[in-house]
Amino acid sequence: MAKNNKKVVPESGKALDILKYEIAAELGLPVGKQVANLNVEFATELGAIPSQSVKEDYWGHIASRDTGAVGGTITARLIRKAEETLFSL
Repeated sequence: MAKNNKKVVPESGKALDILKYEIAAELGLPVGKQVANLNVEFATELGAIPSQSVKEDYWGHIASRDTGAVGGTITARLIRKAEETLFSL
């Protein structure tokens, strides 16, 4: 299967990244700058990753189910915004 990651509007990349991290924060996923803000008490829990070893744009420690939830939520929001725009015309 061909990999099709081309954006229809290339300038939208930064806005999509902002939306991605915003949704991850809403879902309670420790990615990006949030990883550094984790409480030390939780650092020893099973499956926790030390914040020093996680880069800002690294999602490798997040389960596929969780990253899929982020992508699905992004898609749902973009569709909702497009519908609102179309119906307001």
